[in-house]
Amino acid sequence: MKSTFLSSIRMTLVLLVLLCVIYPLSVAFIARFSTGEGNGETLTQNGKVVGYALVGQSFTAPQYFWGRPSAAGYNAASSAGSNKGATNESYLEEVQARVDTLLKYNPGLKKGDIPTEMVTASGSGLDPDISVEGAKLQINRIAKIRNLTPQNLEAIVNQATEKPLFGLFGPSRVNVLKLNLALDNLSK
Repeated sequence: MKSTFLSSIRMTLVLLVLLCVIYPLSVAFIARFSTGEGNGETLTQNGKVVGYALVGQSFTAPQYFWGRPSAAGYNAASSAGSNKGATNESYLEEVQARVDTLLKYNPGLKKGDIPTEMVTASGSGLDPDISVEGAKLQINRIAKIRNLTPQNLEAIVNQATEKPLFGLFGPSRVNVLKLNLALDNLSK
């Protein structure tokens, strides 16, 4: 019994050093070689930090591209989904209100053309990206408000589109903050 006890104490100490010291330090070291040197990718405009590329922000003004709804109010401190089931009555009302808002601000849009991510919140509530389809369905609204041609806006969306990882993993996506910064730069 004594040998089992000493063996378990040694294993605990080895795992403690490995998982609480060596692993976190190696991850921090590797992160120094990533974009933002492990501190996240900050986006700036006119020399000021306006946001982080990996955290969604709320855009509700009609002259901007809107991102995915957030159950956490885009608050990174309380990142979470709503945990409401697909048959929950209040959840269905929220989704319907989001559909109605999109239809109201995007005339000519049909309910069946709305991608799911534009009316449902994500698990984290902080998704910074939307699908290319989600961005393109907003082009006519923004073009009309900003007096731009839809072709100019479509070119911006195409430039801001991020392809799947290694061309294989995940869908093509558009970062909403980057897209809106490019939109503001175009309008200047």
